Amino acid sequence: MKDSIFPERTDRNAIEKGDVLRPKFDEHGLIPCITVDAASRDVLMFAFMNAEALDLTLKSGKATYFSRSRGKLWIKGEESGLVQKVKEVYVDCDQDVVMIEVEVAGTGCCHQGFRSCFYRRVSDRENRKLAFTQERVFDPKAVYKKT
Repeated sequence: MKDSIFPERTDRNAIEKGDVLRPKFDEHGLIPCITVDAASRDVLMFAFMNAEALDLTLKSGKATYFSRSRGKLWIKGEESGLVQKVKEVYVDCDQDVVMIEVEVAGTGCCHQGFRSCFYRRVSDRENRKLAFTQERVFDPKAVYKKT
């Protein structure tokens, strides 16, 4: 899918070894984005971006994503105040995944009240059991003002 915001993806050499951002969006116009804490390098969350969200992220310095469930852009922290200030933007070798390093305004970023959205690990693979690896750092009902 060609998108006029970013240059056309040309030959493989230009994509994998070139110095021009040529992101590969999927058939829905989305690219995966991994968000990492710039200081600790902890993985905070995973979301999708469309071309507009990636462009706004680059221009504004605020992490902007595309919500598939709501079908619209969202700037992380616009409701909660837990804004993610973008420090660095990376792409993988074939430019089909984005990784951003951010500074988070506040104690966390997960809408469940945890520092990271990855607050559980598989503790028992055979029985598919999860174990919590973090404690809540804020009350999501107070931050998001939802019931």
